[in-house]
Amino acid sequence: MSIKARLIATLLLLSVLMVVIGYMGLHGMGENIAGLESVYKDRVVPLKDLKVIADEYAVNVVDTAHKVRNGNISPDQGVRNVQSAASTINSTWEAYLGTVLVEDEERLVAEIKPLKVIADEHLDELIDFLNRNDMEGLSQWTISDLYDGIDPISEKFGELIAVQLVVAKQVYDDEIVAYEATRNFAIGLIVLGLLAALTVGWILVRAITKPLGIAIEAADAIANGDLTRNVDVVSTDETGQLLSALKTMNEKLHSVVSEVREGTDVIASASNEIAMGNTDLSARTEEQASSLEETASSMEEMTSTVKQNADNARQANQLAASARDQASEGGEVVGNAVAAMAEINTASKKIADIISVIDEIAFQTNLLALNAAVEAARAGEQGRGFAVVAGEVRTLAQRSAEAAKEIKILIEDSVNKVEQGSALVDESGRTLEGIVDSVKKVTDIVSEIAAASSEQASGIDQINNAITQMDDVTQQNAALVEEAAAASKSMEDQASNLISQVSFADRHG
Repeated sequence: MSIKARLIATLLLLSVLMVVIGYMGLHGMGENIAGLESVYKDRVVPLKDLKVIADEYAVNVVDTAHKVRNGNISPDQGVRNVQSAASTINSTWEAYLGTVLVEDEERLVAEIKPLKVIADEHLDELIDFLNRNDMEGLSQWTISDLYDGIDPISEKFGELIAVQLVVAKQVYDDEIVAYEATRNFAIGLIVLGLLAALTVGWILVRAITKPLGIAIEAADAIANGDLTRNVDVVSTDETGQLLSALKTMNEKLHSVVSEVREGTDVIASASNEIAMGNTDLSARTEEQASSLEETASSMEEMTSTVKQNADNARQANQLAASARDQASEGGEVVGNAVAAMAEINTASKKIADIISVIDEIAFQTNLLALNAAVEAARAGEQGRGFAVVAGEVRTLAQRSAEAAKEIKILIEDSVNKVEQGSALVDESGRTLEGIVDSVKKVTDIVSEIAAASSEQASGIDQINNAITQMDDVTQQNAALVEEAAAASKSMEDQASNLISQVSFADRHG
């Protein structure tokens, strides 16, 4: 049976007992009221009426007779007194006869009726004496006959009064007995109801407190992190349903905490690995940024050198063009051949010096391109475009070196020829055409060098821009790596905190 049904049954039982006790109390009060009504109507009121009748006979009849005889009142007044007494006696007597009479009263009433006839005859005689104003006859009659007619009925009325007191006492005793019976019955019902209420209450309390005690112990165990406590379901009522729900909750919590603990362990391990990886990546990113800065600085120097190389190539081109013009005009100004050869000799030496510089620049460019290729290989996927540009730069540098070597050879040959030309000025006419051709070749080669130097400068600018972009990206990557390291550290701290939070639960049992 459920607790609700038990409580309803207990309330119904107590309600029935209260209704029965209330009914008995009301019934007892009703009987008491009925007894009091009977005492009042059938005993107190008749007692008053009988006293009134007795007083009328004793006062308004006997006393009036004596007062008239003694001259205290007039005969007419006496007549009125006696007639009033007779009227009061008759009406009061009829009212008394209308009440409930007991056996003794009926016996006395039967005895009073003939005596009342005699008493009424005496009242008529008294009135007759008074109407006739026969004072002498009244005196003799009062002394000899009055009391014989009045005293017997007065004695009977006294007996009726005594009967009223006896009957009233009997009614009182009966009411006392009825009250005690009702009281004892009500006390019995109260005691019975109290015992029933205590018994049912004890059973209900035991049925409720025992499962609740188990539930409190289970809840305390769960609150203290003990998820291994076995919850025993000892009933099928509402408390049993509560215990069953606690048991299910305990099992679910055990499962959830186990899964959360395993998940936090995985998260903590993963976040630790991420933090280590971010730390390593941060170090390598910083190293890469440093290398890129050095590369950018080297590329700036290389850019400056290449621009200077391009300027020198343009100057060499101009000089070569001037030499070509001078060689072309050589046929017309053979007379000035010595001066021209001297200028050619000077220009050739300058060109030799320039070619040496170009050769050195090409060698340094080749080394820088090689270093840039190595750094691009270290940069991995992000340095692939840079590696391509560095390869092109290296190719151009090699071509510049080869051209410089060829130019150097030609310049050296030209210097030798100029020196021979100084000794063989006479043969200048014959060899002037060859010189013109050589100068043209030099001009073409210098033009190619100038074009290559311009292309090299443009390529180096591109490489420099790429390195700058790579440096910016590397700096951003370094910042992102630091943020990722901070996030992974925060995640690791949160995972550790979560582990400490769920570690309080005892999941082993």
